[in-house]
Amino acid sequence: MAMKELTYAQAIKEAISEEMRRDDKVFMMGEDIGLYCGAFGVSKGMVQEFGEDRIMDTPISERAYVGAAVGAAMAGMRPICELMFSDFMAVCYDELANEAPKMRFMFGGKVKVPMVMRTPSGGGTGAAAQHSQSLEAILAHIPGCKVVIPSTPYDAKGLMKAAIRDDNPVYFLEQKLLYRTKGMVPEEDYIIPLGEADVKREGKDVTIVTYGRMVKMCQDAAETLKDEGIDCEIVDIRTLSPLDINTIIASVKKTKHCLIVHEAVKFGGFGAEIASEINESEAFFYLDAPVSRLGMEHCPVPFNPTLEREVMPTVPKIIAAVKNLF
Repeated sequence: MAMKELTYAQAIKEAISEEMRRDDKVFMMGEDIGLYCGAFGVSKGMVQEFGEDRIMDTPISERAYVGAAVGAAMAGMRPICELMFSDFMAVCYDELANEAPKMRFMFGGKVKVPMVMRTPSGGGTGAAAQHSQSLEAILAHIPGCKVVIPSTPYDAKGLMKAAIRDDNPVYFLEQKLLYRTKGMVPEEDYIIPLGEADVKREGKDVTIVTYGRMVKMCQDAAETLKDEGIDCEIVDIRTLSPLDINTIIASVKKTKHCLIVHEAVKFGGFGAEIASEINESEAFFYLDAPVSRLGMEHCPVPFNPTLEREVMPTVPKIIAAVKNLF
């Protein structure tokens, strides 16, 4: 299989562009995604190829254009709407929670809502409290939609293509600090099915369940821990909903220890759901220690970069949390 190197942002753009060439029902809309190329440059060059009818700049009204995307999807189109920051989902939460995920169920399957909401998520950029949140647990709580957070360019492209082809609303969160990271991506067409986790690192002593930009942090922590005699297995869940709990359970049964790591606030975070799923499964009887969680402190994201790092998970914090399991 021929491979090429792409950044995370380029992989997402390539996935969307290929799907737009494949299917003229696919289009994208959002704030400043045309000539400005979006806040993080993901749509660079797309308006020149596809035109303003398919790469549509919208007014600064998330509720309006996300609502338009829901209607367009119900009418047979396959819209992709970009929220400039994931924090702005609060402005259009009615459309994301009460409209898009409910229509297919309420109409007895006679209506489909094949839309993708994609948005930059997470902190680490000094963007402060209203532009740095990780709100994926709020979305994963809603029945009827799917929630995706890829960690690599390879995963980002394959999962985006799967999301666009899905007949249900898919909420695709792209963590900001990953946009410039690079990785190898196949030149040929491929998709990664939604709901399949990936074991990013094999290990025998402890399972670290994670996703998004925390995957690389956990890999870095695992290299240090290996030198200290602790062999970590890293499970990247990739999609929060549907959750591949079977891969997690199999790993925990093997290692008998589990740490869950996410950038989002620990209190009420998605890690609690994963922990409960483990505790309610047969994996519980294999555990040699309680399942542990590591997430952000329960406070707004500080603007000051030193304080921001202090409240976020870090490699040293991951290493310490793993050691506490033994």
